[in-house]
Amino acid sequence: MSVARHPKPKELEGVSLEEILRTHTGRFSEKRGDWEAFEDAKIDGFRRAQHRFIGAGGSGKHGDPNVIPARGFTLSIMFVPPGQGNAAHTHEVEEVFFVLRGYLTVFVEDEDGRRLSRTLGPWECVSCPPGVIHGYQNESLEPVYFQVMLGRAQPETMGYADESLFQRRDAHLTS
Repeated sequence: MSVARHPKPKELEGVSLEEILRTHTGRFSEKRGDWEAFEDAKIDGFRRAQHRFIGAGGSGKHGDPNVIPARGFTLSIMFVPPGQGNAAHTHEVEEVFFVLRGYLTVFVEDEDGRRLSRTLGPWECVSCPPGVIHGYQNESLEPVYFQVMLGRAQPETMGYADESLFQRRDAHLTS
């Protein structure tokens, strides 16, 4: 006989194993890329699609029935065409980019505009600490797929470094 050494969360008490596995499995083939997941994704140069697996991620979109419920972190797969990326931003929690396919140039910058970049290939990652301005760009000729994790089940919407984007950072939630 097996013994569970830790208690299940309250919402899973009495739930069948079939239901737990059904609601906690995410298949890429069942995901649709959300091309309007972020306010900056409406701007050429920042176009990308988010495939949510666990929680909402930094987009702030919650309530998708096809997403595994988040407890302590979020996980998404991003698709970034050549020449696209995202706007410089911060989060209140750690954000990790883990490249699956292609090459992604990631950057960190300070409030004076000094920017350092590094190109990551498959099976490489970067961890962006809370409050550090960061982002990425696909400078290659091929699309990039990478995993994004944020260190909270429901993180705040990203804090764009650009004031005009920051002022409308939640506009994508009502469109």
